[in-house]
Formats: sequence, structure tokens, C-alpha cells
Amino acid sequence: MAFWQARDFLFCGVCGTLLTFDSIQSASCPLCGFKRKAKDIEGKETRYTVTAEDIRRELKIEPFVTLESGPMEEVVVQRPVIRRTCPECNHSKAEYYTRQMRSADEGETTFYECTKCQHKFKD
Repeated sequence: MAFWQARDFLFCGVCGTLLTFDSIQSASCPLCGFKRKAKDIEGKETRYTVTAEDIRRELKIEPFVTLESGPMEEVVVQRPVIRRTCPECNHSKAEYYTRQMRSADEGETTFYECTKCQHKFKD
């Protein structure tokens, strides 16, 4: 089976123009006159997806967020330091941060990182 018969059954097999239905029996190309029997088209389905980007492009609307292509600054985040003994080197200070790892009705998990050996551990 030819490619156009498998996928592009509503388009002309010669020039690719969208076919128009002349009668119940056939569809023809308005540009070159190519004809296709309605039985070849019957029962087939066409699907396509329209994205938000497609709509913005069609309506000539600028995107809400534009990304700059310039160099990005690296941001260094300083975490709070507390007195917590490292299980690896027994150093007494560690940085910490918390994350909600389970459902909202359970407590947060606290993660620690030793300021001396960078060993990571949690509560």
C-alpha cells in the first residue's frame, strides 16, 4: 500500500492538495483533478493535535515567558548550620535542609551535611 493510501487519504496522491467531495461516490482534487473513490476514504479517521504554542503562533501572540540565551549566573545557597554530630568524622557542625517526602499529614524529613567531610545523613 502506498504511503498516501495509508495515512493521507484525504489528500491528493499527485499534488498533496486537500480533496473535496463532489458526490457521495468520489472526492477530487480542485487543483489537478485527481479522483479518489469514497469507499477508499470511508471508515478512516483523521486525528491531529493543536498545542498552545500552535495557537500563539497562529494568533501572533508573544509567549508569556521568554528565556534569555545569555550566560546564567550560578547561585550559591548558604544553608543554616547547627550543632549536630557527624556519624562519620564526629565533627560537631552540619548544614541542614528539610523536604516533605511523604504525604502532607506526615512530618518533614531533615537532611544534614557535615561541614567538614561533606557526609550526608538524615533524621
